[in-house]
Amino acid sequence: MSVRIGQRVIQLPTLAGLLIAWVLLFGELSVNTVVSGLLVGLLVMLVFPLPPLDSGFRIHPRATLFFLVRFVVDMAQATVRVLATAFSFGRIPHSSVIAVPLRTQSDLLFTLTAVCVSVIPGSVIVEVRSATHTLFVHVLGAGAEDVEQARADVLRLEERVVRAFGSRGEIERLASTGGTS
Repeated sequence: MSVRIGQRVIQLPTLAGLLIAWVLLFGELSVNTVVSGLLVGLLVMLVFPLPPLDSGFRIHPRATLFFLVRFVVDMAQATVRVLATAFSFGRIPHSSVIAVPLRTQSDLLFTLTAVCVSVIPGSVIVEVRSATHTLFVHVLGAGAEDVEQARADVLRLEERVVRAFGSRGEIERLASTGGTS
């Protein structure tokens, strides 16, 4: 969605993003903050025009709800596992660093998946290779026998992210590369 002002094109989603950043910067939601944010956003977009951007970000309501519910469940289960590991006295926990090549080609979905993996207790991103869309994840409590399960968990998380926020092309690519339906 965009509006043309003379020779310039104002992209409404970009303007909304600038407005949100402005309101967050000032920390108060008031008429003055919103109006000044709109004016500054318009000025920035008119002085520094950008080519049309398509982030590939879409919101699919049902898939997003499923993603959010499952994400909360994953976090709760991971928290219980980390607590059990922390209080298992006398036992040294196993851990592994696993390489997980993601199937998405979208940098936005790749980043969103990495962020989701990193906030789940017991997993930490130790390296990211954006050229190959590969995450290297340190997984607490994953011995040699648990590596494939941990990799499958990351891929299932990626699938939920793509189905919730991906474009039609990304969802089709996921299905063609072995995503479950």
